[in-house]
Amino acid sequence: MTIEERISHLQSAAMEEARAEGNAIMKQHEDALLGVFDQHRAEILRQSETRVKAERVNAQQQLNMAMSKAQLELKRELSKTQKELKKELFEEVREVVQEYMKTEEYPRLLMAYIEKAAKFADGASMTIYINPTDEDKKEYLEEHTGMSLTVSKEDFIGGVRAVIHEKNILIDHAFKGAIEGEYRKFVFKGGVQVG
Repeated sequence: MTIEERISHLQSAAMEEARAEGNAIMKQHEDALLGVFDQHRAEILRQSETRVKAERVNAQQQLNMAMSKAQLELKRELSKTQKELKKELFEEVREVVQEYMKTEEYPRLLMAYIEKAAKFADGASMTIYINPTDEDKKEYLEEHTGMSLTVSKEDFIGGVRAVIHEKNILIDHAFKGAIEGEYRKFVFKGGVQVG
């Protein structure tokens, strides 16, 4: 082999070895870069999952707050409507009571109340009051019950009140107290009055 052939062979071998080393270095760098890329991608995925979870929690909290606010507003509106309906209902009740007081049944009811109070008093001294609007029925009631009646200065809508002085007892068959008591107890529940 000539020197030139040897040089060419040596050159060829050196080039092949340099290429192999270069390829190995490039492969090593490529593997290292791929490792860094995979780590970076995994970190980005973790961060985005954490961000998505945080946004989901935040969105759920905002939704809960909005629902809570809407429920509170609905409850307020319902309460306001119920108060209005209750007021209207009891205005109608008062009208019905006023109409009832014009019937023939009403004086009979007053007589029953008066007789019941007299029976309860069992001979004890008492004052029986009728409503100022019933003054026109005073004579009739006294005649039919045999009791002396007093026209009240206070309007208690209708009915009878009696005071047994010795026992310090008030017998209250006044419509006003009954209506007010029902008004206080009245509650809407599923469209049905409870109480």
